Amino acid sequence: MGSATGRSDTPDRRQNAGVSEAVPSSPAVSARMSRQPSKDTAAELAVRRLIHAAGLRYRVEFPVPGMARRRIDVAFTSVKVAVLIDGCFWHGCPEHATQPKANAEWWRQKLDRNMARDKETTEHLEAQGWAVLRFWEHELPEDVAATVHVAVAGRRRSRPRRGGPVTTGGQDGQGTHG
Repeated sequence: MGSATGRSDTPDRRQNAGVSEAVPSSPAVSARMSRQPSKDTAAELAVRRLIHAAGLRYRVEFPVPGMARRRIDVAFTSVKVAVLIDGCFWHGCPEHATQPKANAEWWRQKLDRNMARDKETTEHLEAQGWAVLRFWEHELPEDVAATVHVAVAGRRRSRPRRGGPVTTGGQDGQGTHG
């Protein structure tokens, strides 16, 4: 469906709502940014291999319930554990994030919106009873996998048995940021 300006309301436009349009600083930068993976990153694959090898089974790119166009990187749906592995640049890692110099204001707004979206997604999932574990891409996959394993095991122990009373368990092993 077109807008008043005659432009289509594509997902890219909706995702960048509130961010002024900017011309890419160069065709090379534009090409490089378009090639950045949004799923199945090296960090995600390393963590998934380890948790799978530990015997845990999960869903990949699971839709966030009640939020269009948002996904959980690794979801343990039966115990409501959401694992999100955030890229340092795109999500504002305090240790490794960099600030682009070309189109600096546009990028600042874009990255701020990404961080706000992360917070909104975490709050939404927690309100629905999910344990949300967020990790930075630079964290050791072994450490991430160990934390995930503890959290899933803790939620499984606190899960009500069929016909038994409903109990709520703690959220052992929270991620290191979020």
